[in-house]
Amino acid sequence: MLCMTTSEQPQTTLYELIGGDERVRELVDRFYDLMDLEPDFAALRAMHPPSLDGSRDKFYHFLSGWSGGPDLYTPRYGNAFLRARHLPFPIGSSARDQWLTCMLLAMKDLGITEENQDILLQSFFKTADWMRNKPD
Repeated sequence: MLCMTTSEQPQTTLYELIGGDERVRELVDRFYDLMDLEPDFAALRAMHPPSLDGSRDKFYHFLSGWSGGPDLYTPRYGNAFLRARHLPFPIGSSARDQWLTCMLLAMKDLGITEENQDILLQSFFKTADWMRNKPD
C-alpha cells in the first residue's frame, strides 16, 4: 500500500514571492528607474543603451520565466544564453554588487517583505555571480 502524506506544502515560486505578473513589471521598471537616476549605479547604467525601453522589456520577459512564471522570453527572443549575451560587458564583483543593490532597493520600494527580499536575493546573487566574466 502506497502512503502519501499531505504535510508537504507546495513550494512557492520566486514569481509568486514577487507578486505575479504586474509586480514583476513594476519591479523591472523600478530597477531601471533607479539605475538611470542614481549616481551609485553609473557604471552599471553605462553598460546599457541610451534608451532603456528594450532592456526593460527583455528583462521583464526573462524575469517572468526565470522566477517560475510564464516563459515570455523564449517565444520572443529564443534561448536566453544569459552568460553568453553578457560576455561583451566587463562584469566583475563591483558590477554584480551594483546590480544586486539596485535590485534590493527596487524590492524595498515595492514593499516586498524582508523575508521575501532575502529569498529573492539569494537566487539573484547566484545568477549575478555566475555572470561575472572578469577578475577583480
